[in-house]
Amino acid sequence: MQYRKFGNTSLRVSEIGFGAWGIGGPSMAGDIPIGWGSVDDGVSEKALAKALDLGVNFFDTADFYGLGHSESLLGKVLGNRKDVILASKLGHRLDTNGAIYTDYSAAHIIRSCEGSLRRLNREVIDYYQLHTAKVADLEKGECVEAMEKLRESGKIRYWGVSLNTFSPQAEAEYLFLHKMADGMQLVLNIMNQEALPIVEKSQKLGYGILARMPLQFGLLTGKFSKSTRFPKDDHRVFRLPPALLATALDTLESGVWHLCDKYGLSKTVLAMSFILSFEGVSSVIPGIKTPQQALENTQGIRLLAKEDLDYLCSLYPSPMKSLLGQ
Repeated sequence: MQYRKFGNTSLRVSEIGFGAWGIGGPSMAGDIPIGWGSVDDGVSEKALAKALDLGVNFFDTADFYGLGHSESLLGKVLGNRKDVILASKLGHRLDTNGAIYTDYSAAHIIRSCEGSLRRLNREVIDYYQLHTAKVADLEKGECVEAMEKLRESGKIRYWGVSLNTFSPQAEAEYLFLHKMADGMQLVLNIMNQEALPIVEKSQKLGYGILARMPLQFGLLTGKFSKSTRFPKDDHRVFRLPPALLATALDTLESGVWHLCDKYGLSKTVLAMSFILSFEGVSSVIPGIKTPQQALENTQGIRLLAKEDLDYLCSLYPSPMKSLLGQ
């Protein structure tokens, strides 16, 4: 495992982290699935232990993942270990009807941090994130003041923003302009390169970057076929409908997977290697649910040659961007 500096902070994070959304288990917002289907907590605990054995020192979760269950699992397995870097997020809530809404009030931020610390079994959260906060939320200032208060009180070490999946530029530019926060989490993969300009600017300005969704909901693992279907409690049931799945698989087969043969890499590792070929990325955080996935996601990373990196970038925005509905 290789390690990278997280922006201008004192953190050195494993270049492959552990995305802990999946181990949160099934959860619903009304009749909408917001998890990855059923999980076995025993298997999840073994996956966390395996990741540690493989050199992963960075774990990313949120209080919304499994509505707290993901954090509780991390707390059980990792506890207050000093050799582990824990990141969490806050801001997503469910109303009494099960609908999702966001809350970045100071009171909720302070209360959420205390709850996360208890579930994580930690004295301090190393990196705390506003979960998809918008410019309007940052402009109000209340959430920024609350995060700084948490830092001053020793509840968190650093903070940042987990940016929107699409069109993250406005929030990033606001943070750049006002020189606030320590890092950003954003979507970056072969199929979604919208955030690349942010990565490049962040490197110059000293922001740490976490790349989420490196495998685009599993499309970039090569494990799906056109007949793949998802259970009703898996959010991919509406994110990857059959028509989109078929078109995406055809596009990847014709335009991307030949590079696996060139480098002798699995499709999963090629996808990770693409992201880590950008120096501004501090850590890639694939979702990991099993010990086997921990192994598959952390082994054999190679930096791609510039010609191949340029080629993969040339596929975006067409035809890749059209697959994402942008």
